[in-house]
Parts: sequence; structure tokens; C-alpha cells
Amino acid sequence: MGRIGDFRTSERNDGSYGPIPGVRIQDHDHLERVADLPIFNDGMTETPTPQGTVIETDVLIVGSGPAGASAALFLAELGVPHIMITKYRWTANTPRAHITNQRAMEIFRDLGIEEQVLADATPHELVGDTVFCTSIAGEEIGRIHTWGTRPDREADYRLASPCLTVDIPQTYLEPILVRNATRRGTESRFSTEYRAHTQDEDGVTVDVFDRLTGQGYQIRATYLIGADGARSQVAADIGLPYEGRMDIAGSMNITFRADISALVDHRPSVLYWVIQPGSHVGGIGTGLVRMVRPWDEWLIVWGYDIDGPAPELDEEMARSIVRDLLGMPDLEPEITGYSLWGVNEMYATTLQKGRVFCVGDAVHRHPPSNGLGSNTSVQDSYNLAWKIAAVLNGQADPTLLDSYTAERAPVAQRIVTRANTSAREFGDIFDALGVVGLEGAQMAAAMEERKANTPAGAAKRAALVTAMETKNYEFNAHGVELGQFYESGAIVSDGTRPVRPAGREDEDLFHVMSTSPGAHLPHAWVGNSVDKYALMDLAPYTRWTLLTGIAGEAWADAAAEVAAQRGLPLEAVVIGPGREITDLYYDWAKLREVQESGAILVRPDKHVAWRAMRLADDPTAALDAALTTLLGPA
Repeated sequence: MGRIGDFRTSERNDGSYGPIPGVRIQDHDHLERVADLPIFNDGMTETPTPQGTVIETDVLIVGSGPAGASAALFLAELGVPHIMITKYRWTANTPRAHITNQRAMEIFRDLGIEEQVLADATPHELVGDTVFCTSIAGEEIGRIHTWGTRPDREADYRLASPCLTVDIPQTYLEPILVRNATRRGTESRFSTEYRAHTQDEDGVTVDVFDRLTGQGYQIRATYLIGADGARSQVAADIGLPYEGRMDIAGSMNITFRADISALVDHRPSVLYWVIQPGSHVGGIGTGLVRMVRPWDEWLIVWGYDIDGPAPELDEEMARSIVRDLLGMPDLEPEITGYSLWGVNEMYATTLQKGRVFCVGDAVHRHPPSNGLGSNTSVQDSYNLAWKIAAVLNGQADPTLLDSYTAERAPVAQRIVTRANTSAREFGDIFDALGVVGLEGAQMAAAMEERKANTPAGAAKRAALVTAMETKNYEFNAHGVELGQFYESGAIVSDGTRPVRPAGREDEDLFHVMSTSPGAHLPHAWVGNSVDKYALMDLAPYTRWTLLTGIAGEAWADAAAEVAAQRGLPLEAVVIGPGREITDLYYDWAKLREVQESGAILVRPDKHVAWRAMRLADDPTAALDAALTTLLGPA
């Protein structure tokens, strides 16, 4: 794909973001920006970093997107000295990722920024009436309740988490992450480019380049985290192995402003899918009109044949595509940006080498179907950061870090497979409409036939029912969103897995809560007559937490003794009447799967590390033995 014209940036919420002088933007992988000219300081005085300077820190993060900025926030929360660098001058300048699911929102809650995210997000109740139509102003083909907004699925989502799915464009989320990370201690360096690294037994030496001053220097870190996107140089430098391939299809993004509230505010959604005859550039038969801000900022995704010449996208073509997909030939939209990108289907099978780890799009590259990208990126860093902190603080053996690949590589494979399968499942709708291989008037006639009182029309309507039901695997895949189950050296398995009740066998559609070691801590509301907490609130990221009941109070003494011996942040929470925390609705008693005298050890990332079904004869020895398996000897 060639260079795509002049890219005009989206306005930021503080009104401060404008075009980048002297920079051309080329997009290959869902708006992964590549600046092909150096950026120079525009009138700002900067003291050059002397050649040969070596700056030391514990962790260096390359990249400030959702994966990198969240890694910085987590390390800052844990008190780990670190530096975050990015070659760009600021955060994302296009909306990119937007669906923010329950697991990511739980993490933001844990880090105390949930309210900041909600303040900038489109709320849950406005995200879910996904529409399929011939144009925004045209006929509807159907709707589907998505992201858990259908009444029966809403119950699943509300029972599973204290948080609900919202929509927040990356242009709004990244500044929240960077701001909070920097306030808590992150050394953030923009316009600072990663060039190369070498690692040895004691650390990693990274060559960086200051794009403002033209000076190169080195950063010496104990660990390096590559969060540098879908064409990660860090991943390439350590030779991560991958399955799949890049650029399997071509897409374009067009951002624009136009108030079309009259056409959409009665059927609020973040996604409107358009199926119409013909295309401008040999498209795939469907276009997406995505809400950025209700109801006057939008992003269009439209496909093209990646095996042919790249379209010469310009403002006039962008305007024409907007008009056609909206079905508003006289509209004068304000085009704010356009670019090309490639659809990828690739995941890393190993996520680390020595002291270097990769997170986010660097290790899972896929289309935006299912809204999994930024959510999984945040979760990668959430998994990794506490482990690095534990090793640096002498609380765990370095072998703990091996569990990062063991736990997150299967997640990378799962989401890449699911997202690409969801994208292909649009073919079921095309088949149901009978439009495969047709163009123009023939395609229009085939779509019209679904209205006919004929056997062929009836068959199409029945096929559409089935095809639309299949789209639940993209838009209501609760099990994919929440159902990560870990098996690694950082879990003491008892041989169990979550038990799936009748009707909930599908692991993609349905999330089942469990305390089996490896599962995520179930959600229940607990507290007292004054305060109400989500169970996860009792297990903050800054410590390990041991949950037990009144009959297991001896575990609390054991936790205190083991914590002191190991120098480990570990606290016990006793849940029951007359204690500080009670089981408000008796839900925890039904979910805990251990006896009241048992214990559940929760890792900082809210996964169950170990459990005892009942009070041990020697609870101190039992707990210490579990932690020795998990972290190494005290």
C-alpha cells in the first residue's frame, strides 16, 4: 500500500490536538502510525541528552498505547521505577479501539480510574442495538442486542461483574492511562524512538533516539516490555515465533463529523453495518458506520481487495463513501481523516525471551471484531506487571516470569481465532441474502427477494434468522471476554475446571464463575450495613489476598505469619456475620465452592492461585507450601 495523502488528526477532547508538522502517516495495521519524517521541536528549548549517556531504571516500556500505558500505570501503582517511551509526540490521534469490556473496566476499577473512564465513555445503555441495513437512511435488514444488552444476557453480564461494557475511543482512553501513570511515577518520554537492544544476564541495554534533539542515548533496564504495536520492532528483534499471517484483507478508515441523530438516536448503537449493492473500490460487500461520539462523530470502515492496487483515497472519495453508506446524497460531512490498514490473523506462540516481554498487538494481531484488542492488551500488562514487581522485590523466583507466556499465549491464540472467525461469519448473512458473487442490479434484486411472499422469500427470511443468531459469537461472546482460565507454574491446580451447567456449555458465549485454581475470582456483592463492595475490591492489585469464612479464621493468623516470614504483601479477609465484611446477598456462599472453613488465595491480578477446601490441620504450613510452589522458597 502506498502513502495515503495528508492525514488530518481527530480533535482531542481538550481541543489541543492538531496536525503533526512534517509528518506523513501510512497505515498498514488498524491505524498503526508510521511517521516517515523526523519530528523537530517547534520552538521549544530542550537540553540535548549527551551522547554516550546511559540512564538506568528497572523496567523500560516501548509504546504508550493501551498495552504500554497500562503497563506503566500498573508498575507505577506497584512502586516499580520505570520509563515509558514512544516515538510519537502524544497519544492516539484517531479513535481506533473503542469497545471496553467488563474485564478491562474491572482493571480500571482496581486502579482507581473507573470513574474517569466512565466520564469520557458512551454508557452501556447506548452501545447495544447493532443494526444491519442497506444504508443508515435506508431499509433495515435486522438488529441484534449486543454487548449484553438483551434482557436475558444483561443478567449474565450484571451477575458476572461490578462493571459493564462501555464505549470509549482510544483518543480518550490513552490520555487517561498516561496521565494517571505519570502522576503515580512513570517517567514518560514522547518523541523517543526505540532503535535496538542487547540483553545479558543482568539486564537489557536499549538504544533510543530523541527525535526532538536528534541525539541518541541508552537506557539500561532490568526488564524490557515491547508494547510497540502490530509491527513490533521489539518482537522482531527477539525473534518471537508466530502463527498466521499479516494483511489478509484490506480496509480503509474514514473519520467524519455529521449530525445524523435523527436517523440513529431512536436505535442507539456504536455499530451500524451497511450491506448494499456495489462498492467504490471492489469492497467486501459490507461497510461499518461506527459511532465515535453520539451522534455527530463517526468512523466508517470499508473494505477493498488487498491483492489489487491500493485505492487512491482522497477527500472526495471519502465524502462519496460517507454519503453512500449513510444514504444521504446531499450530506456535506466534515472529513477529519482517512487511511488504509490491513486485516491481520497472527498470534505469537511465545511472548518473551530472556528479560524481554511483548504485550498487546505485538503478540495478537487481528481485526476489530468482538472488540477484543485493547481489552486483551490491558490484560496482558495486568498479568505481567505484578510478576515483574514480585521478582524485582525479591518476593518471587525469576521463574515466575515464565508463567506470562504459559498464561497469555493461549489467550492470544483464542482471540485472534475468534475475531477472524467472527469476521468470516458475515458470509452467513451474504449467503442468506443470496448476494454472493452478484453485483449491482442483481445484488439489489437478490436482497429485495427477502420481502417476497414466495418459497424463495420464506427461505431467505429463515436463513437470516439463523445468520443473525450466529452473530452472537461476535457481539455477545461473554465467555471469550471473561473466561480466561490459566494453567501455569503460577497456579496450584487441584485438577478441577469450572463446571458448566446445562444450557451453558458453549465456552465462547457463556462465562461460568468458579474458584477452581486458574479461574478469575467470581463476582459477588459483600460489605456491611453501611458499605457495599464488589468482592474484587477486597483483593487489590497491590497484594495477595486470602479469602475465608468464620470457621476458617485460623487462616487469618496463618496469612499474617506467612506474610511476615516472606516479606510478601498478603492479607486475609474473613467474610461472615459479625465481621467487617458480610455476605450481603448470600451469593458468595453459593459461589465459593469451598467449605466455610476453606480458603481461596487470590493473586494480585484476581486469578485464583490456590484453594483449600477446608481448614488444614496446619494452615500456616499449607499456605506456605502453596506459596513456595507459586513463588519459590521464602
